[in-house]
Amino acid sequence: MPNQPNKVLEIHEILDSLTSMRKKQDKIDFLRKHDSMALRDVLKGTFDPAIQWNLPEGAPPYEQENEDVSPSTLRKKHRDFKYFVKGLQISERLNPIRREVLFIRLLESIHPEDAKIVISMKDKKQPVKGLTKKLVEEAFPGLISVAS
Repeated sequence: MPNQPNKVLEIHEILDSLTSMRKKQDKIDFLRKHDSMALRDVLKGTFDPAIQWNLPEGAPPYEQENEDVSPSTLRKKHRDFKYFVKGLQISERLNPIRREVLFIRLLESIHPEDAKIVISMKDKKQPVKGLTKKLVEEAFPGLISVAS
């Protein structure tokens, strides 16, 4: 990647970059450098046991967006996660079919690699090698609730 000092990385670019880093402190510093609400929401949604998803496990049937012309980004669409979290009134009021349609629309509107990250988040699976709950807790203390 050419030197682009002000380029804002997409979530998949941030997480993919971690896979090539060997030192834990380098990963922590990199996560902090690229901190955003979207990144925090993905990390919290993946690793926080208090967040459960109101969606079936696995990838729904969706058409992957062309990675060169995604109409939106996960940096914008992460705000829609509220429709999919168990226990939130806005999610619970939705008909399950409607909720799944909204989820599919979200996946189809973002970069295909970000869509894969959202699916792994929903399924509570590690999105990329080298990204662990412990690493996230060290990078962002207090982000993940303490399991009761």
